[in-house]
Amino acid sequence: MAKRRLRTGPTAALPAKPDPAELLRIVRLADPDAKKDGDDIVATDVRVYAPVEAEPELTGGELEKVWAVRVAAEGPLPLNFFDRYLAEGLAFRLKGLAVCRGEVTDPADEEESGPAVILPARPTAEELAPLLEPDEEDEFAFTAGDIRAVLVPQKGQPPAVQELLPFAVELTAIELRGGEPAKLGALALELAEALNGLVVDRWRFRVDAAEDLVPPTRE
Repeated sequence: MAKRRLRTGPTAALPAKPDPAELLRIVRLADPDAKKDGDDIVATDVRVYAPVEAEPELTGGELEKVWAVRVAAEGPLPLNFFDRYLAEGLAFRLKGLAVCRGEVTDPADEEESGPAVILPARPTAEELAPLLEPDEEDEFAFTAGDIRAVLVPQKGQPPAVQELLPFAVELTAIELRGGEPAKLGALALELAEALNGLVVDRWRFRVDAAEDLVPPTRE
């Protein structure tokens, strides 16, 4: 694959070639309906190309060996940056870097956002009371120790939460910020269990364990 093509779409630059089955498993955390198409994977509005070996220059020399997994839109551009989020989420889970429009970023270094609990209906303050305390200055904000939670209408329908849609009245996200990733994950999973929701990370990949939010250790 020509280098210029690698740079045209969001790309997960990985230090080792991922196992095809593991790659499909991870993509399905973002889109449960993702499926193999030859050596590629087709998900919602995007194609995840089979890994190809690339030059270290793709990451500015940050990785000694690079396996590039390019994500490209199938038809019109994906909604809600799904292609970019998919590349970044893959890079995070597979100890790599993300490349988008020539810019190299390390998803593990980004701490400005946290997980969200997606609910099929907007919860009441009473339903949140067992786990969250209301913020006196903001009716849509709550706290739990050093963690801040904000209720926001969920824009769009992330593929990862499609199982909620048959019952959804008003998809709502409880966005969690602050605290350590594992603590955020534990609270998010408690909220999801209590309110019949699902937890997703900032790239809208489904989260089933608190440690899924902890940056993986690189060798």
